[in-house]
Amino acid sequence: MDLKNLKARKVGVLTDPNVAKLRPMQAAVASLEAQSDLSFEIFDRVVAEPTEQSWREAISWARKHDFSHFLAFTVYKDADLMDFVNAPVGKGLPISQSLLPLIAVPTTAGTGSETTGTAILDITSLSFKTGIANRAMKPLLGIVDTHNTESCPTAVHISSGLDVLFHSLESYTAIPYTERTPRPANPILRPAYQGSNPVADIFSLWALRTTVKYLPRIAKNLDDTEARRQMLLASSFAGIGFGNAGVHLCHGMSYPISGLNKKGPKYKHPGYVTDLPIIPHGIRYGFHFAHLIGADILQVFQFTAPSSPDRHREALAIFSKVNVTDPSITSIPDRDIGAHLHEAISRFLDGLGVPRGLKAIGYTTSDLDRLVEGTLPQRRVLDLAPGIGDIVGADGKEYLARILEQSMEY
Repeated sequence: MDLKNLKARKVGVLTDPNVAKLRPMQAAVASLEAQSDLSFEIFDRVVAEPTEQSWREAISWARKHDFSHFLAFTVYKDADLMDFVNAPVGKGLPISQSLLPLIAVPTTAGTGSETTGTAILDITSLSFKTGIANRAMKPLLGIVDTHNTESCPTAVHISSGLDVLFHSLESYTAIPYTERTPRPANPILRPAYQGSNPVADIFSLWALRTTVKYLPRIAKNLDDTEARRQMLLASSFAGIGFGNAGVHLCHGMSYPISGLNKKGPKYKHPGYVTDLPIIPHGIRYGFHFAHLIGADILQVFQFTAPSSPDRHREALAIFSKVNVTDPSITSIPDRDIGAHLHEAISRFLDGLGVPRGLKAIGYTTSDLDRLVEGTLPQRRVLDLAPGIGDIVGADGKEYLARILEQSMEY
């Protein structure tokens, strides 16, 4: 009925071959069929880890139809995909036209893309992932229903839940919005990711607390409906948080890990129904964040904790399940917060059975140079990392190489 209320004339529905067979898609089709005078077409060839080629295939399909609305996707006419992919990978042009209305229906509790203007794809020719981020891409409506996550295997719940975890952690520890530079000359050029800010902080912290509390419950019992409900809400909250504040180093370094996997280790994470290699988002992020703030404390600590020790202290309190004013938290000197948070995150990941580092999924130190080179173009997110320095210069490469090396195993 939502589409009818929006005066939809013809709807383009996009899904993947697996979801096409499941309850969420069946319910959507039944609802569309129940509406009189509302035609629709289905594209069921979306891939689990979208590539540039799969995007172009979907765009070509959509352009052949005179759609008025979309369910889970949208199209910008008369432009090339790379026009909008973030620079320097693409042109990074602003979206200056109104997009057709989009209704997004999440089937995992992870990305929170129903709340954001961000889309990620794998540029297979370059062996890394990157994205498009613009407010114009935000869905008009998101349908967030716990029934749509019922079919997820435990491994998918865990990796999706870790996506929520690191979205909230990274957005909360991103540079403050007051330090976001350069400032655009025209509002249309303003980036979607603004840096940590008071509004985003509310959503990010709530999502972090909720994930720390409920994700382990889902890992133990898939029938815990309350935990699944809370995680789906946390996914949307984290989406609102990072959709405004942004993410930084974990995401930037994870993109080449995913892209190179298809040609290198070919790791396939349990629980995903696909013939292709896949390292889920949350699993990739987990390799880095602990090391980003504490593994080699003298060298890596500079990236995050010195810029905002109070924020790292708050995160530590959440993982420790105590108030930030608890003596066990307040007694820790600022210089040691990173090491304590490193241990807390490591324990949390161990409790969920996350692979312990890049080595566990097939990467070796011989891959470091390619991983660094695949990270450097991710300026959309790297520019939000506190204390990163000249990321495209020698110091940036050195820091990234050190973090990735420390992420091999822990």
